[in-house]
Amino acid sequence: MQVDRRQVIGGLLAGSGAAFITPKTLASTMIGEATLITVSDGYLTLPGEFVFGPMPADELPDILSRYEVSADQLTPECNLALYDDGTRKVLFDVGSGPDFMPSAGSVLDSLDALGLAPEDVTDVVFTHAHPDHIWGLIDDFDDLVFPDAAYHMGQAEWDYWWDPETVNTIGEARASFAVGAKRRMERIADSVTLFGDGGEVLPGITAIATPGHTPGHMAFEVGSSGETALVVGDAIGNHHVAFARPSWESGSDQDRPRAVSSRMMLFDRLIAENLLVVGFHLPGGGMGRAEKDGDGFRFVPEAL
Repeated sequence: MQVDRRQVIGGLLAGSGAAFITPKTLASTMIGEATLITVSDGYLTLPGEFVFGPMPADELPDILSRYEVSADQLTPECNLALYDDGTRKVLFDVGSGPDFMPSAGSVLDSLDALGLAPEDVTDVVFTHAHPDHIWGLIDDFDDLVFPDAAYHMGQAEWDYWWDPETVNTIGEARASFAVGAKRRMERIADSVTLFGDGGEVLPGITAIATPGHTPGHMAFEVGSSGETALVVGDAIGNHHVAFARPSWESGSDQDRPRAVSSRMMLFDRLIAENLLVVGFHLPGGGMGRAEKDGDGFRFVPEAL
């Protein structure tokens, strides 16, 4: 169900007295009686090889040309989902914080533009523990940015990054990912709630195991009053090759074959059930639909 974005945010801010300010990449909709919006954490700057490295060199240029994407550099948006059911304000991931890239780490500004303080976030649910998803957990003083939130992470993802051997086995290029994740997870080790595939994380939020991008990556089915959306994190990592050629392995995934299987499973559901998809790095605020397009799919952003 699509509704007017001003109506949605007006409802979210009801009683707050906040001015209506629209972050640049905000997207919004209603899921039954709940509100689902995205808030921007900025964007990343990545070498094209990071994603395109293992892809067919003879076929890739046609796809990139079609989507007007550079083979040399990518600047994907970072869009965090925020689910408000009237009782809880649930943030999926916490963004990059100040230490990853200068172009990212702006989620607090985006929340402030909505009249929301960090203390208003009741729950944080992690898709996975890559830097742009978990490094925003703490500030420059190592204090929790969302001090009143309850934290939730998949058991397999937690176990992977908590394992002291991960830093030695993940590869030199990603070793800092492991160090950074462990440092932040230590801050919530005594209070985090862990869950498995199919578990109800919170009312209306069910975990879907989507391993591959990381060993314990999770997507989430978010539902209210019979309406459903899928928050997919990085299991569908972009709007171009991931949609047009979902069977192609991506260099951004840690276990590439498993990531392909997870991606195809999600597309099967998105198409069969015509579900809204919310992707961390999808454009236009990260919210839209998947449509069949020849041998692959195409991303159709939700009208704002």
